[in-house]
Amino acid sequence: MFEYNLELLDDMAQSPAEQDLKTILDMMRWAYSYFNASDLYYGHGHDNAWDEANQMVLSALALPVDVPESLYQSNLTQTEKLRIINMVQQRLGLRKPVAYLTNSAWFCGLEFYVDERVIIPRSPIGELIREGFTGILRTEPKRILDLCTGSGCIAIACAERFPHAEIDAVDLSVDALNVAEINIDRHNMAQQVFPLQSDLFDSLPQDQYDLIITNPPYVDLEDLETMPEEFHHEPEMALGSGVDGLDITKRILTQAADYLSDNGVLVCEVGNSMVHLIEQFPTVPFNWLEFKHGGLGVFSLTKQQLIANRHLFN
Repeated sequence: MFEYNLELLDDMAQSPAEQDLKTILDMMRWAYSYFNASDLYYGHGHDNAWDEANQMVLSALALPVDVPESLYQSNLTQTEKLRIINMVQQRLGLRKPVAYLTNSAWFCGLEFYVDERVIIPRSPIGELIREGFTGILRTEPKRILDLCTGSGCIAIACAERFPHAEIDAVDLSVDALNVAEINIDRHNMAQQVFPLQSDLFDSLPQDQYDLIITNPPYVDLEDLETMPEEFHHEPEMALGSGVDGLDITKRILTQAADYLSDNGVLVCEVGNSMVHLIEQFPTVPFNWLEFKHGGLGVFSLTKQQLIANRHLFN
């Protein structure tokens, strides 16, 4: 499926970086130059070549992102240089996202382990979590459901923001839940975040949640077929959801009210498929949320609104 950028890789082979480059900053600049010369897509945590080069080099050296810049002049060992070169070659040749190369992604100011069993965290819902869902919830939530949890980043970020809440982190994929468990352990959230395997609500007890958050698969067929190569490293079951991207969302809309408390709210991300949702359900009062730092396609509905419009979703 993926083709190596042969011209760039040939150039790298003719000018061995391990001989010419010495310091951390040398490697950052070198990677930055190659990224800029390529047609890489940036959409998995960073939006530019320099930030990707910076994360890749520091991660390869097991250094934190806030390492003092004075250390950038440190000389590298041969082994360290070869490790960075290998990562750069994979980024250029396979179009593998940096987060998978470093097994690291950031969400809500927290670092998460990721690999190709889960999509890379990038949801604008993070802004809502940081703001405590102000204007969406009447009171602080005690029970939260993170539906389609993936890496567990939303559930764990909610646990950080609402330390007295219990959060169920649900996913159909056992592989994804295994990654979520890694992150739950890393963030010491085992007493607050509980991973559960279920096809949406099918295997869940009839609980009452104050907040249901879901970032389900929502990419429509046309977008799925034309996505940049970087996205094809992510599990397809976590991206596509039928011709219009709404197959799973409609199931959620049909069932969510049964799992919400009286003042409970559903927050759901549908991305670009919001166009299809508005077209198909023009009378439903979706509350489309606005974001200060970019993002679209996230709505909220109260339990009462879900009940009143349930007949439309079936």
